[in-house]
Amino acid sequence: MATGKEKSSVVHGEAQKVVTEFDAPKKNGRNKYAIACTILASMTSILLGYDIGVMSGAAIYIKKDLKISDVEVEILVGILNVYCLFGSAAAGRTSDWIGRRYTIVLASVIFFLGALLMGFATNYVFLMVGRFVAGIGVGYALMIAPVYAAEVSPASSRGFITSFPEVFINAGILFGYISNYAFSKLPTNLGWRFMLGIGAIPSVFLALVVIAMPESPRWLVMQGQLGLAKRVLDKTSDSKEESQLRLADIKAAAGIPEECTDDVVAVPKRSHGEGVWRELLIFPTPSVRRILIAAVGIHFFQQASGIDAVVLYSPRIFEKAGIKDDEHILLATVAVGFVKTCFILVATFLLDRVGRRPLLLTSVAGMIFSLAALGMGLTVIDHSDTKLIWAVALSLCTVLSYVAFFSIGMGPITWVYSSEIFPLRLRAQGCSIGVGVNRVTSGVLSMTFISLYKAITIGGAFFLYSGVALVGWIFFYTWLPETQGRTLEDMEILFTNSKVIY
Repeated sequence: MATGKEKSSVVHGEAQKVVTEFDAPKKNGRNKYAIACTILASMTSILLGYDIGVMSGAAIYIKKDLKISDVEVEILVGILNVYCLFGSAAAGRTSDWIGRRYTIVLASVIFFLGALLMGFATNYVFLMVGRFVAGIGVGYALMIAPVYAAEVSPASSRGFITSFPEVFINAGILFGYISNYAFSKLPTNLGWRFMLGIGAIPSVFLALVVIAMPESPRWLVMQGQLGLAKRVLDKTSDSKEESQLRLADIKAAAGIPEECTDDVVAVPKRSHGEGVWRELLIFPTPSVRRILIAAVGIHFFQQASGIDAVVLYSPRIFEKAGIKDDEHILLATVAVGFVKTCFILVATFLLDRVGRRPLLLTSVAGMIFSLAALGMGLTVIDHSDTKLIWAVALSLCTVLSYVAFFSIGMGPITWVYSSEIFPLRLRAQGCSIGVGVNRVTSGVLSMTFISLYKAITIGGAFFLYSGVALVGWIFFYTWLPETQGRTLEDMEILFTNSKVIY
């Protein structure tokens, strides 16, 4: 009978076992069934991406049509991230209650209603109501898609598969930018309504196709459905032995005795979520505390380093850089979306080859230099009475290099890393905390960007973001261990009694 090979990684001199490969014959290439399931689940992330991308251009026409101020534009653009908190806070418990799959359906239905409300909005207040409803749906989708992806994927390709939500966020941003350009030719009072309302179409499709997905095997075990969980694991694992190992690990994490092999078993109440918040926030073990800090930190720095300022306000940035024609500005934003999407696709193939940690550190280093160069270019333009072509070109190139570096590491790894490090009993609620921090930080950033650059200049704003990214790089280097190749159930051991992992 085949046995698993094991290799050791050293954590402060302490050997930790990592199951990385099996002697049993493997399927050719990656597990196509797991990939298909994750693609369907991750498509809900298009909803957030589309809203981010489309609002960057729609805000131009909303301001003209509804005659709102810059402060109202800031609130309109950024408030969705605050509204997301309601969805992400509820998603953890909801997904433990009705399952990961039906939570994805619920997210799509809520966003559908929000998109319709925004498309038919007649005034600013009506538009904000639509943003509130859509934000709840986006909050649900943001939390549940990475969790489902991590729980379905085998360890050998978890980084590749779990990065899919970020891939679809970027695809949604690109579609939003394209929608801006396509509908910009319509009359002002119709164009922005079509831009926002058409977002309801993909949510209907998503709600239908998700029904065909299997439920998460880890959620099935939490419900005592061992027979169904085993069938899903057999389809989503690279070998029979890996399927058995994953099932044994999940049973142990859920508190089910190893000798229980019935298709349906009783599960301790604890695995249904009772006491989870207390274990996470009030009385965490040292390893859980470190996991929580790692998840909160990576989500905070992902947004605090300025990505939503660039994506949401790219038309204003390009205008400040010297591009005055609306059509040219929207075309430049399409280029941002295209570069962002291309590089996230590259990242999906590197995560399980290079590892999370090297890719993340390289990505953030590139972001630091790109933001500093962008700040320099915009500062030179701001202090010049004539149009400096080299400074304009520098600003455009550094915007593109910034989103490229972000997409190749910081973007996907945030969701991959935070969804895989929490123990099973804490995963849904732990991930919802990470999403909450992500959205609060994004909301603060996007609702203050215009006021910030008016106070310290637009170049100064990007110098500030560069400094934040530098602090983030130091945090990642000193606090985040490598998780490549480890099983989800092994993460708590990895984070025990280790401070820096090289």
